[in-house]
Amino acid sequence: MGKRNVKRRQRAEFNTAHYQSEETKVRALFPGTNWSPDAKEPMRDQRFIKNVKPRSDGQAQLMKSIDDHNLVLALGPAGTGKTFLAVAKGVEALEAGSVSRIVLSRPAVEAGESIGFLPGAMEEKLAPYLRPLYDALADRLSPKKLKAMMAEGLIEIAPIGYMRGRTLNNAFVVVDEAQNCTYGQLKMLLTRLGWNSTMVVTGDPAQSDLLPEMSGLGQIADKMEDLDDIAVCRLAAEDIVRHPLVATMLTVL
Repeated sequence: MGKRNVKRRQRAEFNTAHYQSEETKVRALFPGTNWSPDAKEPMRDQRFIKNVKPRSDGQAQLMKSIDDHNLVLALGPAGTGKTFLAVAKGVEALEAGSVSRIVLSRPAVEAGESIGFLPGAMEEKLAPYLRPLYDALADRLSPKKLKAMMAEGLIEIAPIGYMRGRTLNNAFVVVDEAQNCTYGQLKMLLTRLGWNSTMVVTGDPAQSDLLPEMSGLGQIADKMEDLDDIAVCRLAAEDIVRHPLVATMLTVL
């Protein structure tokens, strides 16, 4: 018994000497460091705060139209920031409490080639097609917050094929790559708009993966342009904010 008590006493003295301070007798969580729960570390998930500003007159008009109208059609070539600005405005509205959710929709159409059968649930099947929307969200939200919002239903992925019959109230809706939607699909999508909701439809009529007569974006935009309550923003080559070669190539392609 005597040897056991001596070992127990020695172990207690060792712990006291290495893990406790003489003043407070509080055991250190990480000995030898000054870590505290309040300290901000690079590994911790931090909030992404980015002030999105227009980089061209066309982008400024698009951002103002989203603020002033409940339905906006943004047409323009690749690289003009249509999708990014729409998603950024949606995140801004969600964080401000103006809407209760963001609904993202995009046609599942391959760009000229078929990638075959995709296994998994609906979200996993649509993930390759919705990657541009995820990238835009990742620029505005941290990965941890984005994952939590999607799990809670604050950010919803809504396939176009499953949108019929729905009424999207108190939502910010982004319909991306609308040039790959038929006239009937776009008519169905536009009539989903509910109370206290904003819908932004983006696309480039010149880059449709459908047959030329099947895409309905150009026809819809021409008919909507005469309505005062609906904004149709047509971006041009001078609004391209991607690599300068993109604007140069589009002038000859």
